[in-house]
Amino acid sequence: MKIVSYNVNGIKARLPRLLEYLDEEKPDIVCLQELKSSDETFPEADIRAAGYGAIWHGQKGFNGVAILARDADPVERRRGLAGEPEDEHSRYIEADVGGLIVASIYLPNGNPTPGPKFDYKLRWIERLSDRARQLLSEERPVVLAGDYNVIPNDEDVFSVRAMADDALMQPESRQGYRRLLAQGWTDALRTRFPGGGVWTFWDYQAGAWQRDAGFRIDHLLLSPIAADRLVDAGVDKGHRGREKASDHAPTWVRLR
Repeated sequence: MKIVSYNVNGIKARLPRLLEYLDEEKPDIVCLQELKSSDETFPEADIRAAGYGAIWHGQKGFNGVAILARDADPVERRRGLAGEPEDEHSRYIEADVGGLIVASIYLPNGNPTPGPKFDYKLRWIERLSDRARQLLSEERPVVLAGDYNVIPNDEDVFSVRAMADDALMQPESRQGYRRLLAQGWTDALRTRFPGGGVWTFWDYQAGAWQRDAGFRIDHLLLSPIAADRLVDAGVDKGHRGREKASDHAPTWVRLR
């Protein structure tokens, strides 16, 4: 079973690329982030015509997450995270797909730092950690897939110096991510490539793609039962180089 995390950076703008990806790779589950689409304008008909059922949590203009399943309809378990009732950002959705629990996550960017956006990012990580702990207590196969907006290690970025002041690499961001892992989650891509040097994002600016100046912020975290089924993990990097592509590449894990 191939499970993909894919920040599409606007589902309407990237719909041809997404449908192309579904047709060529035929992943079993796809967790989408940054839909930039309201619930009403989500292209459900196009997704269904491609052979995928879907649930989504949209927001006009920015944010937004979805879960697609090939030849199946994901059963929604939760949308949004507890802890801040006033938080209206669409950043979390969770589903059951054939006995596997999957969450699509779009963690806040947090820039500029310091400031309220960074504070919100850190609070959001803690809220995610609370939900992750609850999921572990169910003792089921779980995949937390998404754009975490955290560069976990120095080996996960083309230049530590270039990103040193960015919210993605601040000690507090990394500590939040590591506390999450310490609950018992397995970082699939890190397990597959322990030496790092594998990117999932390349900025549109300054020829980042052409220079391969990227970093790893898209992660798939596996519960212990899911980790026992780990076969492989990787990045479908070639899709980032296509015309009018997202600035993220589809990142995936394969489970037995």
